[in-house]
Amino acid sequence: MSVMKFCRGCNNVLYPKEDREQRILLFACRNCDHQEVADDCIAYRMEINHSVGECSQVLQDVAADPALPRTRNVRCANCNRPEAVFFQAPSKAEVGMALFFICCNPNCGHRWRD
Repeated sequence: MSVMKFCRGCNNVLYPKEDREQRILLFACRNCDHQEVADDCIAYRMEINHSVGECSQVLQDVAADPALPRTRNVRCANCNRPEAVFFQAPSKAEVGMALFFICCNPNCGHRWRD
């Protein structure tokens, strides 16, 4: 069973990080400099291969992803639920990075861009 690890210094989640020089896997805090060796870690890599038509199903699955950040500071314009998953994705070069939201209501799944 996998267990989430937390930083001893600031209590934030520790994320896997590779130390290329020593060729070891570490858990590192993204908030402070705390790192620890990953003793019994199994890393998974998720690759999503889809065509343009399958994109909507992938985005609905994203709302259930516990690894993505969530916010209660926005409301869905479709169902008025105050919870959404958000992520950044590159868009056109002149616009820069765009922030995308997906409603967490499983019956809604409304997507919008900020």
